[in-house]
Amino acid sequence: MLSFVLRRVAGMLPTLLIISALCFLVIKLQPGSFTDQYLEDPRFTKETAAAIGRQLGLDLPPVVQYFHWLGGVLTRFDFGYSFLQNRPVVTVIGELLGWTVFIALVTLLVSWLIAVPLGIYTAFNRHSFGAQVVGLLGYLGLAIPDFLAALLIVAVVLRLGGSNVGGLFSPRFIDAPWSWARLADLLNHLWIPVLAVGLEGVAGLMRQMRASMLDVLNQDYIRTARAKGVLPGRVVWRHAVRNAVNPLITLAGLSLPTLISGTIIISIVLNLPTIGPLLYDSIVNKDQYMALTLLLMSAFLLLIGNLLADVALAWADPRVRYS
Repeated sequence: MLSFVLRRVAGMLPTLLIISALCFLVIKLQPGSFTDQYLEDPRFTKETAAAIGRQLGLDLPPVVQYFHWLGGVLTRFDFGYSFLQNRPVVTVIGELLGWTVFIALVTLLVSWLIAVPLGIYTAFNRHSFGAQVVGLLGYLGLAIPDFLAALLIVAVVLRLGGSNVGGLFSPRFIDAPWSWARLADLLNHLWIPVLAVGLEGVAGLMRQMRASMLDVLNQDYIRTARAKGVLPGRVVWRHAVRNAVNPLITLAGLSLPTLISGTIIISIVLNLPTIGPLLYDSIVNKDQYMALTLLLMSAFLLLIGNLLADVALAWADPRVRYS
């Protein structure tokens, strides 16, 4: 296992290098540049916009810009300067990374805690009325976009007289020190994005768990365990669930890139302090180093997610071995 992990980590480096070059190429293929916004402002002349472009290094050939950025990353861990934020890229991302990871992990945890039991229930009671209702709700969860679900939840909360919508804190708690009151205010705001984002995740995980359980329940070793008189609870949790959860472990690893790109629209709708809107703004405004860093981070999370999923599969299922 250790040699497998080391090989995978070593293989990530050239992969990330190729991805960074392709991402930079795609960004440079966009028409125009960051300084085009100054040309639309009558207060700036063409000469002033050109001077700003030279100051930012945009007058250099694209190949030179890329290797200058790559040299800063490899030698100083410097991912460049955000033209739009007028600050280093690492500083801007660092301010939003904590809340992004927190919201994503809470959503993932809640989704698993709800989806796995529902998937098991619908697999064992697939012809019951309750299973049909849960399945219908699952289809609705897949069909309704997360931002639309957020808008519907906000509308219902406001209609019922609530006011804790948008953002993660009320205005008086935004810069306040941590206290029980601030934590309670966070929880009052947090459930809306968690419910809106997790709705689609619950629906997808539930259906995957149901399909895996139905496949496992038809295996010979399940019938043998039942025939030998093994307790039903032991058959379900020790044999069936343990093997049926494997596809969900892989899906969990693949979900890591959604930390950045999966909640762009809902973060804008609910005014959440996450990285998603930052990626959107950087692409729209041609903030090339910010966009390049976020795209590279998304690719890195995908590679790390695949690695963690492989390790988790080997731990959860003794049949999985890596040489």
